Amino acid sequence: MGRAKAAQPGRIAYYAYRGGYLILNLMPRRFALAAAAAFGNVGSRVMAKQRVVVAENLRHVLSFRDGHVDEAALTDLVRASFASYGRYWADVAKLSAKDSRRLDDYYHVTGRACVDEALAKGGVIFALPHLGSWEIGGVWAAREGFPFITVVEDAASSRLTNWFIGRREQLGMRILRLAPDTSVKLLSELRAGGSVALVADRDVVGDGILIPFFGAPTRVPPGPAVLALRTGATIIPCTVYQDGTHYEAHFGPLIAPERQGNLRADVERITGELISVFEGFIEKRPEQWHAFQPIWGDTDQQRGVQL
Repeated sequence: MGRAKAAQPGRIAYYAYRGGYLILNLMPRRFALAAAAAFGNVGSRVMAKQRVVVAENLRHVLSFRDGHVDEAALTDLVRASFASYGRYWADVAKLSAKDSRRLDDYYHVTGRACVDEALAKGGVIFALPHLGSWEIGGVWAAREGFPFITVVEDAASSRLTNWFIGRREQLGMRILRLAPDTSVKLLSELRAGGSVALVADRDVVGDGILIPFFGAPTRVPPGPAVLALRTGATIIPCTVYQDGTHYEAHFGPLIAPERQGNLRADVERITGELISVFEGFIEKRPEQWHAFQPIWGDTDQQRGVQL
């Protein structure tokens, strides 16, 4: 009985995602995105705990430059963030490998030269925050000839995790489940000149290092810096903003894995450089930063299942 009760939330989550996926795929893209945004707006009103978390995270962004926060603007930004998150999931549901046929019509790239330069040197680490709609980048990378490996955390159930993996593999990505040997596999891929994509703005494993982020220290993953220093791979900070049915991808500036001191100091320095670029990305479109778990605060609160 206890095991059945424990499995119930995972089963509900699986059928909720599958049901939502099927419904959204019956709709034209514009209508699906609009409907999902409206659903997100409702969520911003009824999900009180999540609303508080999002507001606290976005407060750091708004106060970063001058210390001032307009509470009315913050309220609007929180609502817009929930709507953006709804559009993100609708976008994931609607995306398919077939989108590569018309990709140039709605996927615009800034910094392609950075990508080419890094690929010419060897392994590449695409490092990104939870911002915008990054999965379409997998479709683009596969079309351009450098499909990347990315890492997924376990979802509410193995069934749901496998479904997420299958969906992303359909978009051209290669997927690793988070496991004890994940780092070894990533190191091998990068040493062979391959590409890896890592979301790196929140510590979900528990091995994060303290780095200033929007003016306040918090724990962020050192993975991109460690992998780069061990393999010589170039780090490319990147993000993909979603604007209706169009996307703006930004790559760069490149972060080279230069050794300047001991390993710990170099990891902290490179991670700090990466987080600084993330700050600029997020400030441009803060409503698209899908930070639905605490970024600042007690380390234990920062851990958990990725939304």
